[in-house]
Amino acid sequence: MEKSNDDRPRPLKERRNYYDSENRPVPRTPRPGASRPSRSASEGETPGGYRRPESRPDGFIDARPDGPRGNRDTRDNTERRSSSDKARPFYANRPAPDRSIDMLFGLRPIMEALSAGRTLEKIFLLRGTKNSLTQEINDMARQQGIPVSSVPVEKLDNLTRKNHQGAVAFVSPIDYMPLDSILSGLYEEGKVPFLLILDRVTDVRNFGAIARNAECMGVHAIVVPSQGAAQINGDAVKTSAGALNLIPVCREANLKNTLTYLRESGVQVIACTEKADASLETGSVDMTGPVAVLMGSEEDGISPEYLRLSDHRLRIPMTGQIGSLNVSVASGIMLFEVLRQRLTSTPSNE
Repeated sequence: MEKSNDDRPRPLKERRNYYDSENRPVPRTPRPGASRPSRSASEGETPGGYRRPESRPDGFIDARPDGPRGNRDTRDNTERRSSSDKARPFYANRPAPDRSIDMLFGLRPIMEALSAGRTLEKIFLLRGTKNSLTQEINDMARQQGIPVSSVPVEKLDNLTRKNHQGAVAFVSPIDYMPLDSILSGLYEEGKVPFLLILDRVTDVRNFGAIARNAECMGVHAIVVPSQGAAQINGDAVKTSAGALNLIPVCREANLKNTLTYLRESGVQVIACTEKADASLETGSVDMTGPVAVLMGSEEDGISPEYLRLSDHRLRIPMTGQIGSLNVSVASGIMLFEVLRQRLTSTPSNE
């Protein structure tokens, strides 16, 4: 065999380029033997002509978890990231840690929670999944009035980083009460029903503030729809100052049927809407009897079909340039008017 020719050209190794914080290329120094003298390693240069990572400009962050090549000590690299204003985590799009106390994940745990009668706020199932477990979860949730949503896998991955098996559920911090039993109980005790109905109020903090107003004004129960209502979680309970632990909340599948049931039970439904002709301060509506105040969302107000079922429509008088109020503020004004009429109509003990 012939010996290999040592003068044969060898493939060139790809050189790595380094850039400073302003995206300018870091100049190389000539290798030993070149025309220009190279700086020593103590001045921040390696024998190969590259700058050491430690000599890079301030603010430079090495994105590799193990740091520069040949340097496996990540402590110094971590300190540089934490001290720099431009430092950021490696997984910026990773979801926030789970709040396990408010969440269940997995098909079997959710089904067991439904069988045990635990109050679930909402159930998310992976879209397109069809098996015996998901069908059983759907049937049991429908019987208990728990909303179920079919969502893509990205939605579930954003809710939890754990193995959700295509199913995530939120546990409610309160227990929902049936409206018919509350209403019949009020009549049996000789009390005049005072209810609050919320149509598509989805903001958690608004709902918490409304619940606080309702408890302070003596409302006996809050009625919300099973679909399109604010999620009752820890933030809602905190905003309500604990009122959600005192006042009953009724979750109804169909508000249209609920309004019809209330009217047939002797409860007059009063809708608060800016489109009404009658104003609140005129006192044209007697609110001393059984009453249910209907409030709508800030964006769309009360649904037209619910307005048609209301007995009276009232608007809150305003003299400013802004033509709308926050729903929690508006509910407080309406509930106070009911309480005011009831207090003034009560005969004194003198």
